[in-house]
Amino acid sequence: MDGQPTLLVLAAGMGSRYGGLKQLDPMGPHGETLLDYSVHDAIRAGFARIVFVIRRDIEDAFRITIGRRYEDRIAIDYVFQELEDLPSGYRLPEGRKKPWGTAHAVRAARNAISGNFAVINADDFYGADAYRVIVDHFRDCRASGIDPLCLVGYPLHHTLSDHGTVNRGICQVREGLLQSVEEVVDIARDRQGVILGSDPRGTEVSLDPECLVSMNFWGFSSSVFEALEVQFRRFLKYDNHGITAEFYIPSFVDRLIAHENTGCRVLKTSSDWFGITYPGDKPFVQKEILRLIETGQYPSPILD
Repeated sequence: MDGQPTLLVLAAGMGSRYGGLKQLDPMGPHGETLLDYSVHDAIRAGFARIVFVIRRDIEDAFRITIGRRYEDRIAIDYVFQELEDLPSGYRLPEGRKKPWGTAHAVRAARNAISGNFAVINADDFYGADAYRVIVDHFRDCRASGIDPLCLVGYPLHHTLSDHGTVNRGICQVREGLLQSVEEVVDIARDRQGVILGSDPRGTEVSLDPECLVSMNFWGFSSSVFEALEVQFRRFLKYDNHGITAEFYIPSFVDRLIAHENTGCRVLKTSSDWFGITYPGDKPFVQKEILRLIETGQYPSPILD
């Protein structure tokens, strides 16, 4: 296991737009979840350990429904994203019920990970090539001694939903390096097929269908937790407007690039992304999984 990366799976989301726990919803022909396919791809690519970030209120259901499937295949650990998990000197604001966001979820694993690790969402399908690409990147960085900070990018038009708006981290890339990533919300096609969204200033913007976006498939070294702590303190002090503001991974990385002179490699993959945002997305996802099975890319059932 020495030198093999860890997969950090963000599985504490509320699923408010979907109306339930997407992480546990069967999508494959034999009851497989999207996470089952992600774990399958991660093991094939060379990940040696999985750490799940979950909420305490779903722990029992998650361990029974998800965790036990993999205990004889790969090392498994759990950490908890909790509202009260704040740096010393800070208290939970009155009325705060919303999770602190994806970067806070990564922070929850600060005492559970050493070495290189990748971050994914539990309810997204990233494709086998994406896992191979990031493991190869980790291997190259380990050999050369450079920081493995990276992002697996996907074209925007492959990440939209026909059933509502989505939020995406829009990437500016030059010579393979991430220059900036900006969270754009309420993204959808208009009647003419133009992709529109709202930037952080609330201005409507037109977006290039081919621009690369973050789907929260990041690569880090465990040394990143120090910077994460510093930035979370800054967020709580300066950026925590109201009781719903969130500390996002793209915002964290964007600040690293701008103020820490840190390079983030953008990795391209031949895999297609798909995922569940709304209930209406489920038939498309099920159809895509069947296509991948029929073309021999996945066994069926996947857990045998």
